[in-house]
Amino acid sequence: MAEKYFKYVILGGGVSAGYAVREFVNQGVKPGELAIISKESVAPYERPALSKAYFFPQGPARLPGFHVCAGTGGDILLPEWYSAKGISLILSTEIVKADLASKTLTSANGDMFKYQILIIATGSTATKLTDHGVPGADAKNIFYLRDIEEAETLAKAIKAENRKVVIVGGGYIGLELSAVMKINNLDVTMVYPGPWCMPRLFTAELASFYEGYYASKGVQIIKGTAAAGFNSDTNGDVKEVKLKNERVLEADIVVVGVGGRPLTTLFKGQLEEDKGGFKTDAFFKTSVPEVYAVGDVASFPMKLYNDTRRVEHVDHAHKSAEQAVKGIFASEQGKLIDEYDYLPYFYSRAFDLSWQFYGDNVGEAVLFGDNNPASENPKFGSYWIKDGKVMGVFLENGSAAENKAIAKVARLQPAVDSLDLLATDALNFACNI
Repeated sequence: MAEKYFKYVILGGGVSAGYAVREFVNQGVKPGELAIISKESVAPYERPALSKAYFFPQGPARLPGFHVCAGTGGDILLPEWYSAKGISLILSTEIVKADLASKTLTSANGDMFKYQILIIATGSTATKLTDHGVPGADAKNIFYLRDIEEAETLAKAIKAENRKVVIVGGGYIGLELSAVMKINNLDVTMVYPGPWCMPRLFTAELASFYEGYYASKGVQIIKGTAAAGFNSDTNGDVKEVKLKNERVLEADIVVVGVGGRPLTTLFKGQLEEDKGGFKTDAFFKTSVPEVYAVGDVASFPMKLYNDTRRVEHVDHAHKSAEQAVKGIFASEQGKLIDEYDYLPYFYSRAFDLSWQFYGDNVGEAVLFGDNNPASENPKFGSYWIKDGKVMGVFLENGSAAENKAIAKVARLQPAVDSLDLLATDALNFACNI
């Protein structure tokens, strides 16, 4: 049973871990001081590539092309980059016990890792239908998409012709994978329980465009019901999806995207929790000294809205990691840095569509633009207005300048005198702030 010591340990090998490492290097970490411990078998990578580009029939995303920090400027953090910087990249290692009092992490094979400062970047795991006792949910060819191994197994499964795919869920994973499965000329049906897709963000008016557009591409959509069970063939492969409305769908492949849950179990009872994550301050310090939490597992002060939130998105994952590392070095050097001041940001790309959203989708929604799915170049969006101020902005098919403008509007929260005028002059309003 080996024992190793590092001044800094990052637990988790996802997006947050990769951006934290880059910031450690920017701050001048010394060779041998830093380790990443990851259950995954590969160095940190840009996880959104799995649902957005991994299944493209032409030019699919493959490693090493989307290791962090691909697309953000500077070096892509290839495996050899870590060794060149004197950083220990400890892969295929599952930590099964964490003792914050003794600053010790213990792996499944009994290895022990001691540290001075710990960053918890364990992220989230996909919600499994087997966890909810759905009959037949353990059949073969029922997939989840959280890591590259799952993506590779699914990529192999979709290569056969004339396959029927059922997507369970109408959120990010459901919409993005339905699109890319259709691009692969598969028979695709998307099933979700809500009255419209992406209900946590979309209004009914926004959703109607995407549902109409997907239908025009040949994606069948079944709303208002959910998977109640699965039937398998004699080999154990899924063959049917039984819905709660008693309808039965043929399926060669099922992909489930019904949400996730933050991986916090390892530290239960050792850290103060809030909103499903570990409560932190504006520098991502937890309730235990020299322990930080970033990304999906952090519940942090949202300065812009004067409340506490937990955000599951790649943008926050890398920004929170950078903030934590800056805070660690500032503390060591007796310096001060600005508090984390995050503007919520979400985006998606599917088919020929690309949308961005900034801010908070609270208050009255004001639709603008052309949201007819039959239009040649649809361009539309929505403002959310509360107490006479802009709280959030959504835009489909915006230019780089327009997307920058709506981000500024969401940050500044300008007053709105007329909702009717806003609906008719929406982009000018944003670009002139």
